[in-house]
Amino acid sequence: MSQKQMKEAFVSNHNGTSVLEVTQGLCLPAFCILCRGLLIILSQLLWSSHTWRTRFFIDFVFLIVPLVATLTILSSFVLLEHLAVIILGAGLFYQIYCRRTCCARMPVQKILDKFLKISLESEYVPAISCFRVINSAFTAVAILAVDFPLFPRRFAKTELYGTGAMDFGVGGFIFGTAMVCPEVRRKYTEGSRFYYFTKSLYSVWPLVFLGVGRLVIIKSIGYQEHLTEYGVHWNFFFTLIVVKVLTSLLLIILPLNKSWTVAIIIIVLYQLALDFTPLKRLILYGTDGSGTRIGLLNANREGIISTLGYVAIHMAGVQTGSYMLKKRSHVKDWIKGTYYILLTAISLFISLYIVQVNVEVVSRRMANLAFCIWIVASSLIVLSSLLLGDIILSFAKFLIKGAVVPCSWKPVQLSATNKKHSESLVSEAERKEPSLCLITAMNRNQLTFFLLSNITTGLINLLVDTLHSSTLWALIVLNLYMFTNCLIIYVLHLRDKTIKFW
Repeated sequence: MSQKQMKEAFVSNHNGTSVLEVTQGLCLPAFCILCRGLLIILSQLLWSSHTWRTRFFIDFVFLIVPLVATLTILSSFVLLEHLAVIILGAGLFYQIYCRRTCCARMPVQKILDKFLKISLESEYVPAISCFRVINSAFTAVAILAVDFPLFPRRFAKTELYGTGAMDFGVGGFIFGTAMVCPEVRRKYTEGSRFYYFTKSLYSVWPLVFLGVGRLVIIKSIGYQEHLTEYGVHWNFFFTLIVVKVLTSLLLIILPLNKSWTVAIIIIVLYQLALDFTPLKRLILYGTDGSGTRIGLLNANREGIISTLGYVAIHMAGVQTGSYMLKKRSHVKDWIKGTYYILLTAISLFISLYIVQVNVEVVSRRMANLAFCIWIVASSLIVLSSLLLGDIILSFAKFLIKGAVVPCSWKPVQLSATNKKHSESLVSEAERKEPSLCLITAMNRNQLTFFLLSNITTGLINLLVDTLHSSTLWALIVLNLYMFTNCLIIYVLHLRDKTIKFW
């Protein structure tokens, strides 16, 4: 076989791993982000300030290095990683509690009572930003690591049925984008519905450019492709275009608070069509039943038809974003909100088990009912982990007056004399300080980071024989690749640059 055929065979015909293992891997970064915040608070007690290099190093070690390790050499020790991170977090929190500058002489119960009465001030929900960044970083590591032998084949994209770690990437990206879409942020509040729809259509032109550009480049250089992922010509950007257009149209016609209902109707009808019409046979074998790729539909049948499942995921993300951005005044309100998100995630995992036993197992290729439930349930479990971590981090910041952690809530103390007046526990000078934060930087230029990761992945594949690389060499390449991409995005953020052409 040619090098191209060998690489295509290397990433094809896999059956995935268990839902539990994927969930464990996805939740680990949430605990790493908590430890990173606790370390920043403790270091502010011991040292007066940080340089951007120090902060970048801390963020990279806590956010990126564990992801690389989890997807490679420590893939079989995820539970031990969780245990190590929990022990580290507990140790950091204990040191912060012992050095607390607020409520120093109060018993624990009174401290907790006081904490539950404070507000959490933020222009956005940090957990949403962290979720989007975790998914971007996970995808960036996986798209290159999958080409090396040290990447477990059970984590690769599945051929037909199963849950591979990489199968979460596209669904998680669409869910994360939906949570901050213009409809959720009430960006378009004036003008006619037709005007709003034209604005939505205009906003997809960069995706058209990127989708066509990727198609032309891939075909021109003969780069390896996983044909059954999207088809011959289709790619991720074309899926995003169709999902954006269809969901914008749906949200013009239907109320925002009915997004869950719309998601359920779409995916149930789609699954019924797969079960009781020739649709499933068309996806798997083409119009003639022999796997033909003749004609536009046959050539791209997986990509075109699976967009229905991604539309359902997007609508579920819209509903989740609306719930997350609801006004909540106190810590106890956020604890209650976190509880309901966690409860919903557990309910969806139970539903997933029932569907896989009685209807059909997860299939990324078809984006069927089980796949959509799995994506939404996994997204909600990660969100609840991030919210819980942010609440713990807010408590640590409450104990240390003036503590600042980028991309996290700001504790606000309500005045005793005037309930409408609030006093931030973070000084005005600190509030205006530039955010030295890799999470904020990646969230700010998420599409740029994604494109940069794809370009550097392609270059490395063209320059390095990934199939015959040793474990040590693969780890060096992966860490250098992520370090370079993250540093470029970080420097753009420090220079206050947002790469956006629309």
